[in-house]
Formats: sequence, C-alpha cells, structure tokens
Amino acid sequence: MAISKKDVEHIAELAKLKLSESEIERYSGQLGDILDYIEQINELDLGNVEPLNSVLDAVNISEEDIIQKTLSREDVMSNNPAGGKKYFTVPRVIGSEEAN
Repeated sequence: MAISKKDVEHIAELAKLKLSESEIERYSGQLGDILDYIEQINELDLGNVEPLNSVLDAVNISEEDIIQKTLSREDVMSNNPAGGKKYFTVPRVIGSEEAN
C-alpha cells in the first residue's frame, strides 16, 4: 500500500515532528511496507487461534500478604535526630542550588 508524502507530512505534523525531505521520502516507503505486511497478516485465518496474554510462561509470583506487628509511633520517632517531634525533617532539595 502506497503512502503519499502528504500523508507522511500529516502524520509528522500530528506527532509534532519536523522531517527533512529525505526523511519524508524514506518514511513514505517504510510505512507502505509496514502496511503491506499488516495486510498479509489480515489474510490469515485466525478464527481458531486463542488470544495470547503473554509470550512468557510467567506465573503470578507475588507472595501472600501476611499481617505483622508494626512499630508504634513512639518507637519510630525515637530515631528522629530532631527529637520528639511528630515528623522527620529532611534537608531541603527543591529550589536549593545543590539540587541543580
């Protein structure tokens, strides 16, 4: 299927791409080849083919959630270098000269 240079220019505009004349010419041929290949796939009888979810034989490897005892607020805040506050303070990174 032939793709015109005008079609490639339109696609490039939609994608906000700036293409040179040689790129437009090259992509016109390449997109045509891709559409020809897709047309070949469309000719296949795939009525009895099951949909494929994954090309890997992976199974769900997540572990079961186990409820465990958590630390109390007092235990967590005992590690606070600022001592005794209800929150941790951290060095400023947004807007500092060192962050750039």
